[in-house]
Amino acid sequence: MQENVRPESMERITTPELANAFIDEQVAALQAQIGDKNVLLALSGGVDSSVVAALLIKAIGKQLVCVHVNHGLLRKGEPEQVIEVFRNQMDANLVYVDAVDRFLDKLAGVAEPENKRKTIGAEFIRVFEEEARKLDGIEFLAQGTIYPDILESDGVKAHHNVGGLPEDLQFELVEPVKLLFKDEVRVVGKALGLPDNMVFRQPFPGPGLGVRCLGAITRDRLEAVRESDAILREEFAKNGLEGKVWQYFTVVPDFKSVGVKDGKRTFAYPVIIRAVNTKDAMTATVENVPFELLQHITKRITTEVENVNRVLYDLTPKAPATIEWE
Repeated sequence: MQENVRPESMERITTPELANAFIDEQVAALQAQIGDKNVLLALSGGVDSSVVAALLIKAIGKQLVCVHVNHGLLRKGEPEQVIEVFRNQMDANLVYVDAVDRFLDKLAGVAEPENKRKTIGAEFIRVFEEEARKLDGIEFLAQGTIYPDILESDGVKAHHNVGGLPEDLQFELVEPVKLLFKDEVRVVGKALGLPDNMVFRQPFPGPGLGVRCLGAITRDRLEAVRESDAILREEFAKNGLEGKVWQYFTVVPDFKSVGVKDGKRTFAYPVIIRAVNTKDAMTATVENVPFELLQHITKRITTEVENVNRVLYDLTPKAPATIEWE
């Protein structure tokens, strides 16, 4: 059997018991592969990298070095959660890199979506490489590859940027969940004790909020995306839509409109809400959010978020639209 091919006889991991059996098997395999050497992991805080981190911590403890790069494009509270869960609760060997200014300076004036993606990816590789070269004794690179990545992209998971690291680093790959599907990774993460809001987080694009701050990224619009997204997620959770709706987020475009606040004319940005359901992401339908809830969310966003004076709801299914705006 090829090591990157899931055997037909492999049972799907659907229960805590099966997850625990998988964990025990992987801990033994990781200890045998790694021995007394050290492992480096780019820990984004997403489901896949978080589960890999938790598995490796269980297997080799402080031999794992996690590098969390805050590029300023994460959702509200996510960098803090990574630090709390992995450094404070799991006692991980965590390196936190505040690269917010570096990324936003590099992205200034970059408006075309694909150029933004390439800029973010290339800068991440540079930051991660710099951190890797500061460390001694690293012989392995852990990666959050899952089975759909192998099926779709020859096993190189672009948002972990492994494919772009210089060859002279000569790391051997460690990919403990590479034969699992996303739902199985979540079951394993739950069994490892990771918090639900990390294990069951929604799909999040590799460039993060960078593709939800449309056009050239500015700090004011990026902050409007982050704050409005936090309000939307909070209200969906309060009103029973968390877990019912597949994906929901806000978008802030690069134009302003006239409004009124406190009896004075304003010229500010709109916030667009997107909430969709899908089984395979190939097509998607729009969630029928109660109008009263949309009104409440609108009031909160226009009251609490700076530089915003309108809220719009995207009613377009996929197709003709895509799920993300960029």
